[in-house]
Amino acid sequence: MALYSAAAAVLEGLERGEGGLKSLVYNSGFPHVRQLYALVSETLRYTSVLEKLLDGAALLQAEKKLAPQLAKVLVYDLLFGKGLKCGGRWKALARRHRSRLEAELARMKVRHKVSRNEDLLAPEKTVSAAASQVPRYIRVNTLKTCVDDVIDFFKRQGYAYLGKAATVEELKALSGKKFLLDLHLPELLVFPAQTDLHDNLLYTSGHIILQDKASCLPAFLLGPVVGSHVIDACAAPGNKTSHLAAILKNKGQIFAFDVDPKRVATMNTLLTRAGVTGCQLAQQDFLTVDPRDPKYSRVTHILLDPSCSGSGMVTRGPGEEVAPSAERLQALAGFQRRVLNHALSFPALQRLVYSTCSLHQEENEDVVQAVLQEWGSAFRLVTAFPSWPCRGLAVFSGAESCLRASPAETLTQGFFMAVLERCREGAATLSSLPATAKENPQPGEGTEPGAAPKKRKKKKQQVK
Repeated sequence: MALYSAAAAVLEGLERGEGGLKSLVYNSGFPHVRQLYALVSETLRYTSVLEKLLDGAALLQAEKKLAPQLAKVLVYDLLFGKGLKCGGRWKALARRHRSRLEAELARMKVRHKVSRNEDLLAPEKTVSAAASQVPRYIRVNTLKTCVDDVIDFFKRQGYAYLGKAATVEELKALSGKKFLLDLHLPELLVFPAQTDLHDNLLYTSGHIILQDKASCLPAFLLGPVVGSHVIDACAAPGNKTSHLAAILKNKGQIFAFDVDPKRVATMNTLLTRAGVTGCQLAQQDFLTVDPRDPKYSRVTHILLDPSCSGSGMVTRGPGEEVAPSAERLQALAGFQRRVLNHALSFPALQRLVYSTCSLHQEENEDVVQAVLQEWGSAFRLVTAFPSWPCRGLAVFSGAESCLRASPAETLTQGFFMAVLERCREGAATLSSLPATAKENPQPGEGTEPGAAPKKRKKKKQQVK
C-alpha cells in the first residue's frame, strides 16, 4: 500500500505544480525510489487512457473515498503493470471492479481498432518539443547562503558562470556545464535541462531548492514584508512555503495547511532541511480553518495554490499533458471558487496570490472573475510584474493583470497567477509597479529585466 500511496502523492504534487517528477520522487521519503519512479512514469504515460477507463467504468462514482490519483495508479498496475502485488484494502477494491474495467478496456480497443494496450497511447504532443527546452532551475535558499556563494561553489565544481541572462533565448541556448542568473528572479540560477543535482551537496544540505521558475513566482509576487503573518493554504510538499520563509527571513509567522498526513510529514522534512523556523504546520483542510480564530487575526497575506488539473505540468520523465473531462474541470473550478472565497474572508487580509498549474480558462480567469464579482469592490486585481511577457486571457476587463507561463513562451512549466489586493480608501495604486515593489523591496528589488540585483552586505554561512 505504501508504494501506491507514495505514487498517488507524487501525481498530486505534479498536478499542483510543486516540482518535477524526479524532484517529487526523491523528496517523497519512499525507500525504493527506482520502483516509485517507474510506477509514476508509466502511470503518467497512460494518463489519457486511464482517465477514459475511470469515466467509462464509473469507478470514482462507485467509490467516493477513492482519490483520482490513487485510482489511476491502482488501475494502471491492475491492467497494464504487474497486477497489484500489494495494496491492502485498495487492492481488494480495485479487484472488485476488475471485470468492469477490463470490459471498458476491451471496448476502447474495439473503438480505436487496435489489439495491443500500447496502441491506445497517443503520439507525443507538440508541447513536448517545447517542454524539452525547459531548463533546470534552482532557487538559492537565502536562509542558509547567498547567490554569490552558490555561484562560487558551482564554479569550483567546474561549471562556467555566464552572468545574468538578458533574454529567454539565452536560457534556451544553455548547454554542458554552463549556468546563468535568471533574467527575472534575483535568487534563481538556470542550468541546462538535463542537469541532475539531486546528489549535489548544496541540494542535500538544503542550500538550494530544485524548483521550477513558474513555481517560484507565487511567493515572489505575494512579497510579504518581514515580520508578516502569512498563510500557505495548500502547502505540501513545501517548496513555496520555504520560499515564503526566505522572503520573511524567518521573521514573522507562516501557517501552512495540507490535509494529507504523509504530505505534511514530507513537508516537515523539507522545511527542516531548508532551515525554516516560525512555521506552524497543520494537517487540516484549509476550508475548515476558521477565519475568525484569533490565531489568524494578523494574517495579511495568503498564498493559495489549490488542487487543479495539472494540465500545465510537463514532467522531465515519460508522461503526457493531463486532459481532464469537462465534468472534472467543472468540479475543480467549483472547489477553487470555494477555497478562494474562503481565503478572502480572513479579516486582516491585504494581499493574496491565487495560482494554478493549469492551462484551462475554467480554473484560472473564470474562477478569479466569478469570485471578484461576488466580493464587489472589496478586492481588486493588481497588475503585478508588468514586464512579464505572458498575461491572462482577455475574457473580462482587467484579466490582462494576471500572469501566465508556458514552456514555449517563458521556458517554464505551465502556470497561472493572479494577485488580489484589498481595496483601501486613498490607497496608492500598485498597477504600474512590479510585484513586491511597495510592500517588500527586499526580494523584489532589481528584478525587472535589465536591473541588477543588489549585493548583500553580509554573506550567510559559506558552503565549502
